[in-house]
Amino acid sequence: MGTAISLDLADDLPAAELDELAGGVFTWLREVDARFSTYRADSEVCRVDRGELPLSGASADLRAVLARCADLWKATDGFFDVYATGRLDPSGYVKGWAVQVASDRLLAAGAANHCLNAGGDVRVRGHSSTGQPWRIGVRHPWDAMSTCLVLTGTDLAVATSGVYERGRHVYDPRRGVPARGLRSVTVVGSDLGLADAYATAAVAMGPAGLAWLAALPDHRHAVISDNAHLHHSTPLP
Repeated sequence: MGTAISLDLADDLPAAELDELAGGVFTWLREVDARFSTYRADSEVCRVDRGELPLSGASADLRAVLARCADLWKATDGFFDVYATGRLDPSGYVKGWAVQVASDRLLAAGAANHCLNAGGDVRVRGHSSTGQPWRIGVRHPWDAMSTCLVLTGTDLAVATSGVYERGRHVYDPRRGVPARGLRSVTVVGSDLGLADAYATAAVAMGPAGLAWLAALPDHRHAVISDNAHLHHSTPLP
């Protein structure tokens, strides 16, 4: 998926069961990468984008994801756009969605206490192995070795979209150029796919994303602008 992925299973379960649960998570994420990667020429996304595979012949997961992305395009006034760069790229939703699905499966399998982190998109449930709520660090946008915020909670979906790791990869779809104004956007909610898409859309909006996030129901946010100002909802977790 083009990023580092870590999994912390905090339930007191037999080692063999934990290994099986972890194996299931990484098998699923490899499947998602094979299907949705924009870096793999043989992925479903790339084949659909090139016109080699009709959408009607694509997997149910791909069709469902693109339908959800179409809904998000409407909900964000067009700022969440899978064609913003000129080619099909649903990555701004897929990574969060994939982690959310994996977390839901862990919960259904009896692993009620876990933290799954895919490159800053984090889904936590229950408690850590210390019995305390999970602590989620948000990377400092100018110092890769530091955090600028720490969130705590027992049931959180935390998605961060920024320009400090992959450069200005989020495009303003209306102007067709890399978005500017917001260096890091973190959105906190209950569904990681949705939080991921909202964070991406806010970055694409630039400074106007601040007012849009403030009016977003059932979500909280923390934003660091290009001029190093911190804006956040109250309270953060």
